[in-house]
Amino acid sequence: MQFTLTNPNLQNRSSFQETMLPESENRENLSSPSFIKSLSLGQNWKSKSMRIFPEEFVRSAGEAFVHRVVLCVLWNNSWQCWLQQDKNGLFMVEEDWDEFVDDNLLDTDDILLFTHQDTMYFEVRIFKKDGKEITSVPLEGEPETQPFHQETTPAYASANGGTSSRARKGYAHVENPKRYLLNPRNPYFEKTLTKTNTVLYVNTWVIEEYDLEFSPPNTHMYFLLPDGEKLDGYTKDYGGSHSFLGWAAVCERCNLRTGDTVVCELELSGRVVVAVRVHLLDE
Repeated sequence: MQFTLTNPNLQNRSSFQETMLPESENRENLSSPSFIKSLSLGQNWKSKSMRIFPEEFVRSAGEAFVHRVVLCVLWNNSWQCWLQQDKNGLFMVEEDWDEFVDDNLLDTDDILLFTHQDTMYFEVRIFKKDGKEITSVPLEGEPETQPFHQETTPAYASANGGTSSRARKGYAHVENPKRYLLNPRNPYFEKTLTKTNTVLYVNTWVIEEYDLEFSPPNTHMYFLLPDGEKLDGYTKDYGGSHSFLGWAAVCERCNLRTGDTVVCELELSGRVVVAVRVHLLDE
């Protein structure tokens, strides 16, 4: 079945290549404005045309997103992309979009389904040409078979040329992550570092599952490190995507690198998140 724009107000498909996706996607996304991106002849994923938002989509969204968007994928990683406007339309900044392309190892036959969830928040689902969906961190030469709530933990070389002690080798998710928790009843999620780690986004499924609440933006909070040190952080809300500023200092203090995975345990006061306890993985 051919996939079309899922918002009934966005039926002009002239700027999109029709592609093959599972029939269920047509029914599943009817309630949310969506569009697809796939390559045409002569294009690559870093072409400027791949960074543009469809004109009819922007028009229907009004001023829901003007300065930046947050792209989130099923394995709970997020990318903040700043926007720029020119006479041809609204674009994601080249550096930000290229990072998303590189981190997800996009192939020429891949199909991206963008669904506008809330203000600046977009869910991006990646499909291969046969309709198979990518549900975990893509690694070159590895199968993409992990389920939705399990974030993978690839191992990369650390700065000194060895293998990072914080990353588990292979393509499997963290084995029994609850064993790292100080309080097994606390909410938690696994975070695999990408190239940009300025803020720590809290996974949507964690927020929904534990009915979490957050203090107003710029409220002080703490990152609790394995050695007992506390680092300052601040709450942020990027268009409904709850996050904590100060994550870059945590990554530097713990010597974390791209590809390393940690378990983030959320400390609560009632249902409000007041601290993030960071757990490094065993070798």
